[in-house]
Amino acid sequence: MSEVMTPSHANFLGKVFGGSILSLLDLCGYLTASKFAGNICVTASFDRVDFHDPIEVGEFVAFVGRVSYAGRTSVEVTIEVFSENVVSGVRRHTNTARVTMVSMKDGKPCPVPKLVCETREEKIDFLKGRLRRELRASVSEGNHAIAAKLDAMTDAEIELALQSTEVLPYLVD
Repeated sequence: MSEVMTPSHANFLGKVFGGSILSLLDLCGYLTASKFAGNICVTASFDRVDFHDPIEVGEFVAFVGRVSYAGRTSVEVTIEVFSENVVSGVRRHTNTARVTMVSMKDGKPCPVPKLVCETREEKIDFLKGRLRRELRASVSEGNHAIAAKLDAMTDAEIELALQSTEVLPYLVD
């Protein structure tokens, strides 16, 4: 997916606004996942978005999406963003993102095809995607447990935690 960055994409510093890139990342995630799934896909989460280098207004920007992991109803899309100065021809890798999309039919999640991994790199990417999914689930469970501990703290414990540079010691039993 490609687009020229126009003044309407600019932030207050004259560079391309990160929100514009996020919107286009979401669209690229949708296109990539929906093509793979053969179905409409909706955004479940942005796992990570890295801004490596600013993009200039007037540059040509290419979004390259690929399915890096497929679960039962969800698809992880890895997207790399490249900007190119149309005058000098200099091309830069400016962003990397991972978006999880869910395949939908009749308003409900539906199965996606199995991702066929042929090369060593594709197999490693798939395993990394599975690991990210497992880690997200584990972190989510941990976050819920920690939030419950924070909610249960006394006012005195809250005041002590606010005085500290770390919160975690107040949450460990």
